[in-house]
Amino acid sequence: MLNKDRSRQVLEISLPIVGGMVSQNILNLVDAAMVGTQGSAAIAAIGISGFINFMAVAFFTGFAAGVQAMVSRRIGEGRSEEAAYPMNAALAIITLLALPTSIALFFLAPKILHLLNDDPELLKEGIPYLQARFVGIVAVGLNFSFRSYWSAINQTQYYLRTLLIMHTINIILNYALIFGHFGMPELGTLGAGIGTTISVALGTMYYHYLATKHTKDYGYLSQLARWPTVRGILKISIPSALQQLFFAGGFTALFWIIGMVGTHQLAAVNAITNVMLVAILPCIALGIGAASLVGQSLGRSDPHNAYLWGWDVAKMAIIFAIVLGTIFFFFTDPIMGIFLKEPEALRLAHWPFKLSALIIVIDAVGLVFLNALNGAGSTKSTLYVSIISQWMLFLPVAWYLGPYLGKSLTIIWVAYSVYRVLQTGAFVWLWQRRNWSRIQFD
Repeated sequence: MLNKDRSRQVLEISLPIVGGMVSQNILNLVDAAMVGTQGSAAIAAIGISGFINFMAVAFFTGFAAGVQAMVSRRIGEGRSEEAAYPMNAALAIITLLALPTSIALFFLAPKILHLLNDDPELLKEGIPYLQARFVGIVAVGLNFSFRSYWSAINQTQYYLRTLLIMHTINIILNYALIFGHFGMPELGTLGAGIGTTISVALGTMYYHYLATKHTKDYGYLSQLARWPTVRGILKISIPSALQQLFFAGGFTALFWIIGMVGTHQLAAVNAITNVMLVAILPCIALGIGAASLVGQSLGRSDPHNAYLWGWDVAKMAIIFAIVLGTIFFFFTDPIMGIFLKEPEALRLAHWPFKLSALIIVIDAVGLVFLNALNGAGSTKSTLYVSIISQWMLFLPVAWYLGPYLGKSLTIIWVAYSVYRVLQTGAFVWLWQRRNWSRIQFD
């Protein structure tokens, strides 16, 4: 049963993040619907390019785990005047590493995309979009750390406010640049990439303004990070960064595998992935709330309370996932039809989407415990589970079933569902062992 008081504490932290995640989902769906009018090649192009970009930024978004774990631990310990020091370190590290990465990848974008798919129409649509997204790598990395910072200090309303502004700008820019409205050039998929990158960069500027105005007492940018803090951030963040990198790389590899099966199949997978984020991202938001509560409890030397937070939040995620999973299962074709205009792509998406709806509850639990473990600083264990389940088990099976045996997309998606269930089981097992409660850092 849910405890009313504890549920209220979870919701106070998580609801603004859930709101932000929902707005993110709406943005993704609006983008997909806009680009979907350009045909299967266009939507497949932004799908595979989006996951390449996801892989490019993944390492830098992994620093958010270190920020959340260290800042929330300091809040729990009563060291609020030093709480922002890990954030200061993360901002410096991300900027120094991500800027040259962004420049290099911009020029390598044509070769990267060509390695994954040689469809001329897909390359024509995807290369300019991918280059536009690569420009925003620094801003994306910084924004993820800001998100964790707001969560760790229980001020997630600033995250929601910024995201709503950012997404409103993005929708307007994409509408103008994709279709050539408001005197703007008609740029198609390139316009979608430019609109997203501009809005993300503006979001970073606004995050900085809010942090400067409201969190100077927490030490935001009050001093350069000292080595013990930098070392702590790196110790926690590097495994999380690698986990994010391998996870994103795994999805890019999956898109490559599906692309060898067929363009309609690739378009179907892109549509399924975008829609399922409607359910998954709010569950991640709840997990982020759990990470803050776990870290704060450990800072107060109360590991049992930290353990209970994991299960309290998991119960709430289950309720949320059941509602959306039910809707997705019974309204499969109408939902897919919003994004897939060609009958063959819509037919191929039918049963894989239903499978995703069936396992979404299990996936939600896994995401909560993934974030809770990261909030405790147990990032190495989540890294090992992710690599083994995705790279050593699922991806070889997906390639064997798809390009090698020529099986259907539905069969591949059965393997995907099994992989997600096994991964959730591993995260729950790690949480139950409670080894995470003994992790120490600065």
